[in-house]
Amino acid sequence: MAKITKPLTNTEVKAAKVKDKEYNLADGAGLQLRVKPNGSKLWLFNYQRPFTKKRANLSLGKYPNLSLAGARKESANARELLGKNIDPKAHRDKQAQAKKNAIENTFIKYAEDWKALKETKWKEPTIRRAYQSLNKHVIPTLKDCPIDQVKPKHLKEIMKPIVAEGKHETVKRLCTFVNDIMKLAVADGSIEFNPLKDVTTLFPVPVRNHFKTLKPDQLPKLMLGMATANISRVTRCMFLLQLNCATRAVETATAEWSEVNLAEKIWTIPASKMKSNREHCIPLSTQVIELFEYMQPISSHRKYVFPSVKNPQSHANRETVNTALKRNGFKDIIVSHGFRALFSTTCNEQGFDYDVVEAALAHLDPNLTRRSYNRTDYLEKRRELMQWWSDHIQKASQGDMSMISSFKNLRVVGE
Repeated sequence: MAKITKPLTNTEVKAAKVKDKEYNLADGAGLQLRVKPNGSKLWLFNYQRPFTKKRANLSLGKYPNLSLAGARKESANARELLGKNIDPKAHRDKQAQAKKNAIENTFIKYAEDWKALKETKWKEPTIRRAYQSLNKHVIPTLKDCPIDQVKPKHLKEIMKPIVAEGKHETVKRLCTFVNDIMKLAVADGSIEFNPLKDVTTLFPVPVRNHFKTLKPDQLPKLMLGMATANISRVTRCMFLLQLNCATRAVETATAEWSEVNLAEKIWTIPASKMKSNREHCIPLSTQVIELFEYMQPISSHRKYVFPSVKNPQSHANRETVNTALKRNGFKDIIVSHGFRALFSTTCNEQGFDYDVVEAALAHLDPNLTRRSYNRTDYLEKRRELMQWWSDHIQKASQGDMSMISSFKNLRVVGE
């Protein structure tokens, strides 16, 4: 015959005496009061784990913080879970972990994890600008939000003012960044799926605008306009270097003297500065060598060819040439990145080998198989190409206003 346990009374629980060793007082149905030598009293629920049938204790709380009635209620809840083959201790641990995750696994945590991950893959200016954009538009609203509570409605509200300004490309980029952040939460198991994966469908599709450039026959107009422009000699040299070498703005602005070998007539831009993450060697035309020689007494004692006006230890701003173009009649006509398109169109129209032109632009062959076999950089052919391009620019300059040949006669004077 099964032993019948007499339920405890409030008086018995309160009067339970301390002994040299801890002992248990049974209330029945697995509920026990454990009395310890230090005087503390702890409610326990003793049960058999589902499937394994091993005995286990579930701590319910301390007396008198948890009363006898409260302990019975907690043990009843545990027995209800056992009736569904759910281990009450595992269930409570899972709930506690979920609460902990809600506190610790916030959007800002994953945003910072995303930033740290991208710092290993992206160039510093790229990740800095991306995180600045997130910091400006998204993080102030979502930073303390548990990652599992981030919903499409949040992003829709955040994007409203940006959409109203017509900045659809910004919206698209931000959605991409936020989706990448959410994917990290999926990857580590904090959320089971990404509820924002289709959020871009809520917003207008951005119209892609290609970089503004000129037609080949408009090069003389550019040369005349910039020859008479009221700009500093450093800005003028930056303009000419970017135009002659068909480089990107950031590659030009951050050019270092250690990268330039005038004896070998080569400018070697390290992989860390290149969009393709691959070292790029540019053969220097006679005109570009003259340009570097002109800059030597100005900045060769410094790290950068084009030092910053505000901080000579740093490099010039990447937008310097664009600003000069805007202020001298070329706003909405051409941007400095458009020099690359002008170079490409002109050289291809003149019948130069397409692969050589693409190599000069540091473009990677989109055909991965072809790229894996074609390892040449066409350096010698590019020497001919770059010299032709500089000669072409010089011919497009107007008479005495030639911006390149005049460097031979310029003296280094104050700005």
